[in-house]
Amino acid sequence: MSVATLHYIHDPLCGWCYAAQPLVSAMQAQLGDRLALRLHGGGLFGEPRRVDAALAQHIVHSDERIAQLSGQPFGEAYKQGLLADEGTVLYSLPPIAAVLAAESLDAAKAYPMLAAIQNAHYQRGLRVVEPQVLTELAEEIGLDGTHFAQALARADGHTLFEHVQASRRLLDEAGGHGFPTLLLEVDGRRTLLPHHHYYGRPDAFVQMLAGQLPAVH
Repeated sequence: MSVATLHYIHDPLCGWCYAAQPLVSAMQAQLGDRLALRLHGGGLFGEPRRVDAALAQHIVHSDERIAQLSGQPFGEAYKQGLLADEGTVLYSLPPIAAVLAAESLDAAKAYPMLAAIQNAHYQRGLRVVEPQVLTELAEEIGLDGTHFAQALARADGHTLFEHVQASRRLLDEAGGHGFPTLLLEVDGRRTLLPHHHYYGRPDAFVQMLAGQLPAVH
């Protein structure tokens, strides 16, 4: 049974959150029985933003650094397809709504949905702002497509807005510096984690977390 919580303030379209994916995945695999994971989508692209040449160049430079530090792969369909197409739109709210929809159907599917969205975007070059793509990803992680599409429609609007606003308040309260921000909560006390020291070193990240958890009796 979980005795502590890892709060993950993220955005599905944030490259540095993709860099942190191996850290969070390793935590879930090795400490999931002792450490609950709560996802807080912050809305990096709160309004639709078309990828122009300047934005694409900025993203490419950032991705190169991310790949170097984290070892995370960036697919050709993403680099030569999605980023090279000036028709591509970056918009965080649909994928955040998809994570909320997955969570509403099965709490254990929230993080797999986030990881599936990240991988679809950065490796497969899929347009994860589109409901049909998000529904297909939900099916890939084992959710019923019809039920997911209905949950996605419910998650949009006021519920989504409230979630993003709450995530941003938590980020401000924690003194975080954007996405990702990771907070460890034990006995009601929250500690800001220096996750950036652990990019590319998921096992060391897990060891650091384990050292801060209450002893198992």
